[in-house]
Amino acid sequence: MTADTMSPGDPATGLVINGETLTTAESIPVHDPSRPDTVVGWTAAATPEDCERAVAAAQRAFTGWSARSATERAELVLAAFEPLAESAAARAELLTRENGKCLQESQIDLAVFEVRSRSAAALAKDFAPVTTLAAPPFATRIHRVPAGVVTLIVPFNWPLAILGASLPYALIAGNTAVVKPPPTAPLAMAETLRVMARELPPGVLNVITGTNDAVQPLLTDPRVQHVVFTGSTAGGRAVMSLASRSLARVTLELGGNDPALLLDDIRLDEGMVGALAGAAFMTTGQVCMAVKRVYVPRSRYSELVEALGVTLDGHRVGGGLDPSTTMGPLNTARQRDLVRHLLEQARAKGAEVREYGSVDEDAVAGGGHYLRPALVLDPAEDLRVVTEEQFGPALPILPYDDLDALVERLNTEWSGLCSSVWSPDLDRAAAVAARLRTGTTWINQANASACDDRAPFGGFRQSGVGREMGQDGLLEFTEPHVVTAPA
Repeated sequence: MTADTMSPGDPATGLVINGETLTTAESIPVHDPSRPDTVVGWTAAATPEDCERAVAAAQRAFTGWSARSATERAELVLAAFEPLAESAAARAELLTRENGKCLQESQIDLAVFEVRSRSAAALAKDFAPVTTLAAPPFATRIHRVPAGVVTLIVPFNWPLAILGASLPYALIAGNTAVVKPPPTAPLAMAETLRVMARELPPGVLNVITGTNDAVQPLLTDPRVQHVVFTGSTAGGRAVMSLASRSLARVTLELGGNDPALLLDDIRLDEGMVGALAGAAFMTTGQVCMAVKRVYVPRSRYSELVEALGVTLDGHRVGGGLDPSTTMGPLNTARQRDLVRHLLEQARAKGAEVREYGSVDEDAVAGGGHYLRPALVLDPAEDLRVVTEEQFGPALPILPYDDLDALVERLNTEWSGLCSSVWSPDLDRAAAVAARLRTGTTWINQANASACDDRAPFGGFRQSGVGREMGQDGLLEFTEPHVVTAPA
């Protein structure tokens, strides 16, 4: 227990193991990013032994769950959403209080989890568990079998939506799961999954919360066959290293320093500029697939800066539950301080930094992790605010002279998650998009609102390993078992 004291009315979540909700000897306080001295609720602190019990429960449940058809598993997963409807409003508010983002985004977060689960379920009817190759001299059958126990680790920013890109696919493919919610925002997710686990066979869905050290068995236990992690590139390296002890397969959706390329014919009208600003500053810039930097022809540079400034000046930064708020706090003081440091470094190196919008005075008085949206104008290409993923409301604007050289350089960088091309000439934009080596390239749009969940999602280079969603996302959780006999 920490210096914080649990009050009788505080939300508190337990572990979910084998269909049962379990308390732990210690609990971890979860703080409100808009008022860091305020405890939103408490989450169970798992021990390594709790993790081993969760993995064992998932292993026991695997035989029966994997024996069901994909269609039957899909029906059971969707049925598990039915009792969640009545608590949707309360869970969205809880998510905003622990995460910091605007209430509307939390409502969308919960809704996307179900929408993505329904997309996964729709694939079940066409899922072919056996493919036959009948040509002599062999008669070969390729069985697509589930991998086994899967560990899924998700971040704080869009926790339920991100989980929706993997959990329903893993379950419908026939695997059982142990989910590790984000430590700074575990409450809404833990409650959502507690209700769902109650509707599924015991052990199919388990939930473990706690410190990174305590939950290491979720990565190293040899019974875990597949690990899914969404987070930073550094975090992905650590997860891959731990999973390598048992050679578990990994799916890693990692950091992205996603560029937006504006072509010289771009129309900088209110709709286009609003879309670009929204793609960069959604969830206070804390989205892996957000626009992280904008490249604009030098001849259009000043025009773009002015237009973006007008749009960003309309932002009101404050608490996520305030309906007048358009941008909430960052999730942690550590991330706020990192973004501040990147901006200060850019200023010290001669780049102009312009901040926009207003901050609610009451919110500031509460000590929240607030920053105003900022543009970093024409920074040097080697500054950290350009070369690293800021994961906050700081957007570099960089003029370019040679589009071909820019594309070639971007294709050699560490990041390869997403990119976008902006032009009213769709054929021209598509031609540029086809040359960009990133997992997803959007045209005249970007970020989560532009994501087509029917398509596989993931990154090139250091932005990830494997793919989520779509048919590829379903097959990701299977192994091909080949049975060959003489023809």
